[in-house]
Amino acid sequence: MTGMARNLVSKLFRLPVFTQRTPLRSGCWLVTGVRQFSSEPPQEKISRYPVPYKKELPYDIVELVDEVESKGGFLPNVFKVLSHRPAEFRAFFSYYNELMNKETGNLTKADKELIVVATSTHNKCLYCVVAHGALHRIYSKKPTLSDQVVVNYENADLSPREHAMLDFAMAVCRCDTITEQHFKPLEEVGFDREDAWDIAAIAAFFALSNRLAHLTDMRPNLEFYNMGRVPRDKSKDSKQEKKE
Repeated sequence: MTGMARNLVSKLFRLPVFTQRTPLRSGCWLVTGVRQFSSEPPQEKISRYPVPYKKELPYDIVELVDEVESKGGFLPNVFKVLSHRPAEFRAFFSYYNELMNKETGNLTKADKELIVVATSTHNKCLYCVVAHGALHRIYSKKPTLSDQVVVNYENADLSPREHAMLDFAMAVCRCDTITEQHFKPLEEVGFDREDAWDIAAIAAFFALSNRLAHLTDMRPNLEFYNMGRVPRDKSKDSKQEKKE
């Protein structure tokens, strides 16, 4: 597996922390935009573009998505939808990995997901709001904050640090003219200029992601909706591990 694939799987898609594992599905993903596996009837439409059979995809992409699905119990639909263009799939997830999984700077994983939720709400992207709202709940251990941000981040129960971060992200998202005045509130709560770049880059990258989701009519996996809302029953995980 490539270095990019390892990072994506090990850092971002460590999904067993918030969902039960299920057997790895086999067969195809989509035919003319409808999810279909070899042993299952057609299910919900997730894209208006055809999503290829696994056997039609390059090996490195198949290896990555199989690992993600195996570890998480399901495969986020963004992988299926973007596999329509394998070269762009690689470029997208390479940049995603650089932004969301870097271990430098002062942004936490929860911070990054909150930026995605706020800016994707402004851009009216259902997929990113639902999927990254789920990830924020997991990383922050706060089951309601992302929902508050979706309604109105200015009235959400944010810390001064989070508020300054989202104000800056939203200025970038709205294509405001960024001046030196925009950096002062960030610096007052402990962010530096490199952090400002990270905040802006996440807002900018997900503007791309939001628009691709609009183009393709990408639908969120149903699994995302309930993630992180109820504490996981660790006793069940322990029993499952003993069985395995």
